[in-house]
Amino acid sequence: MPQSNLQEQPASKMLVTATVTFYLVAAIAMVLANKWVLDKTTLPLFFLFVQLVIAVLLLLLAHLVGFLRLPAHLDIGVCRGLAPLVAINVLGLTFNNYTLKYVDASFYQVARGLVLPLTVGISFVVLHSRPSLRVLSACGIVTAGFFVGLLLDRTYSTSPASHATRYTFLGPLFGILSSCTTALHAVVIKRSLEVVHGSALELAWYSNLLSAFGLIPLVLVAGEGPGVIELLSGTAPVVGINTGVSALKTFVWGSLITGVIGFLICLAGFLSIKVTSPVTHMISSAVRGVLQSLLSVWFFGDIITTGRASGIGLILAGSIWYTWVRNVETQQAQEQAKPVYEQVPMKEVEEGERRD
Repeated sequence: MPQSNLQEQPASKMLVTATVTFYLVAAIAMVLANKWVLDKTTLPLFFLFVQLVIAVLLLLLAHLVGFLRLPAHLDIGVCRGLAPLVAINVLGLTFNNYTLKYVDASFYQVARGLVLPLTVGISFVVLHSRPSLRVLSACGIVTAGFFVGLLLDRTYSTSPASHATRYTFLGPLFGILSSCTTALHAVVIKRSLEVVHGSALELAWYSNLLSAFGLIPLVLVAGEGPGVIELLSGTAPVVGINTGVSALKTFVWGSLITGVIGFLICLAGFLSIKVTSPVTHMISSAVRGVLQSLLSVWFFGDIITTGRASGIGLILAGSIWYTWVRNVETQQAQEQAKPVYEQVPMKEVEEGERRD
């Protein structure tokens, strides 16, 4: 038995490394691919709808080949129970896309920098979980990073391909709304897991499927109907820098790429929950933020200003500090064997970002 345990240890480390790398690559690719398409389309909600449809089809394909096991039929009771999560998911994905459309990919992390403070605040109001002073200090550092990046940068978009420079206030506004929905998602997801008896896969299946249906009226309300008809008929103009590729071809390839990557992120999320610790996940998220900013300079010509870099640095420092504090507090609570309130873990705070 000791020998088998020794043999399992290296495999576990390899699995953790592979999972972190998998999630890292998929998450960065998703943001960059989304930004590439959003810079060239005026249909962000229809683009999101197509992404969800592709993710649903890939989940069905994985079920048919025996890779995954999905529910045999849709349970109306489950659909009703998941209604709050689906509503938050639809709004969150919508705000995420609009944020990314109106800010640089390198500023995206700053625009959504209030996720952690809002999650702690909402968990206090909804779950009555009083945060410690060290948790509040971590939230203060993250909040300072958000305002430093917001007030010192003031451009939010420097990419020559992006049209966000004409709507500088919209990017941060959608970023704040996106942070609110992500924080709500982190709180509601616990109750939603109870509806599907703790099955993360079943939750992902219902969430993607119902969110796709939920987006249909939003596409029409946002006035994207005529644009969709133009796109499908091949008469839609290419937005941004004209590379000679039609708008339809750009949209189709972008949707396929991001749809597949979104499916991979879904799988990476399941693996991450099972394999990695909150500290490991936070470190990988920090690395992702830095790499994402650097790659944005290369792909989109973004400019990393002093304010932008300072904001990202403070947000990452506060997030890492929060994760360390939560681990210490959890260990102390376990040692004392006393019931304590449960703060929303950073892994669940990051759950919404795994969709981008």
